[in-house]
Amino acid sequence: MLRVQAAAGFGLVLLLSGCGALDVLDRASAPLEVFELRSPEIAAPAVAPRPLDVIVELPVASGSIATDRIMIRPDPLRAQYLPDARWADPVPQMVQTLMVRSLGDSAALRYVGRSPLGVGGDYAVLTEIIGFQAEAFAAEGAQVEIELLVRLVRESDAAVVSTRRIEAVSEAPSTDSAALAAAFDRAMRAALGEFTGWVLGEVGAGS
Repeated sequence: MLRVQAAAGFGLVLLLSGCGALDVLDRASAPLEVFELRSPEIAAPAVAPRPLDVIVELPVASGSIATDRIMIRPDPLRAQYLPDARWADPVPQMVQTLMVRSLGDSAALRYVGRSPLGVGGDYAVLTEIIGFQAEAFAAEGAQVEIELLVRLVRESDAAVVSTRRIEAVSEAPSTDSAALAAAFDRAMRAALGEFTGWVLGEVGAGS
């Protein structure tokens, strides 16, 4: 009788384990929301573009940021991620793409890209992503914070021409993934507007 009870108990464990596995599979097969950020609308200058090539290097970031997951901090010491949403690309690649697009949309430079067309460009943009998260310290909503440390380097002698710290914030009414993505979009567009104006001003291609 003990063997029968033990066998029955073992079968119950297997059944429950199987149910748990099916539940995990169901959650894993649920579609993830994928979000992309936009570059701002940059007014093109009325003059011909400067004959300059600007290379935007891949930004560097800490391991908690260099991912396609959307970070949200419940307090200053913890980094968590939205379970059902992702960025379309890891954050450094996404920021690089947006920087290239913003400078290119200005139509103020001969060439903007991730790598030079020839031997080298005239300037390189080096970026460290210091902050790229939503902070949900309050009872409701969250605040998105983006912080970039950007250096403009002259390629001919590797001299740092200028350094700028760019910070942008935007409020989200809730921690819903769509609300947070919209707040990230607003903050990123503000940061990119400042970034583009700064680079063009430093290389003498501003309006």
